[in-house]
Amino acid sequence: MIVAIDGPAGAGKSTVARGVAASLGVGYLDTGAMYRALTLVALRDGVPTDDGPALAALAREHPVSLENGPAGVRVLMRGDDVTMAIREADVTAAVSEVAAHPEVRTEMVARQRAIMEHGDWVCDGRDIGSVVFPQAEVKVFLTASVDERARRRHAELVARGERVDLRAIRDDVERRDHADSSRAASPLVVADGAVVVDTTGIGVDDVIGRIAAMAREPAA
Repeated sequence: MIVAIDGPAGAGKSTVARGVAASLGVGYLDTGAMYRALTLVALRDGVPTDDGPALAALAREHPVSLENGPAGVRVLMRGDDVTMAIREADVTAAVSEVAAHPEVRTEMVARQRAIMEHGDWVCDGRDIGSVVFPQAEVKVFLTASVDERARRRHAELVARGERVDLRAIRDDVERRDHADSSRAASPLVVADGAVVVDTTGIGVDDVIGRIAAMAREPAA
């Protein structure tokens, strides 16, 4: 069984997907972390974020690995644990551009399909239900208002000790929405058959419970 959770930046996809996976007792695949890991390595190596072929080559040479464990998902690239580093501001600012390249998405989609070929998974991203696994048994499009998503991102960064401006974060959320929705390769869309869940003002546990219940329905 595949549960595909798509949606815009800051909608709470990763938190919800982890919770649903735990509730169902299945694996969790964070595709956003895969694109972030590639972006991080590109920035460190000086690979231009507008060079699709070079970025795709980097992805082939250094495939990202995700390890599920008691403490959560560890993101590994080139043998390094980059779990925390991929959440830094410079990576966040560049990841939409990196992910927009068709060559990059081809490499990443192949990797994601290979990982999820066996077993049951909850997977979140921008194109899981529309492109990566359109045959997923459960498809959800998770969203929230721009203001809500900006507040969540601001709270997350402040909790990590970063000094950030809420207005700047809101502007970045809107910029990423436009970039994700207007790119030529696998744009952000509501997949056919997906259930739209607006999380504005709704507790994360309620959202997790609703999606987990959807996943259990076919077996009921």
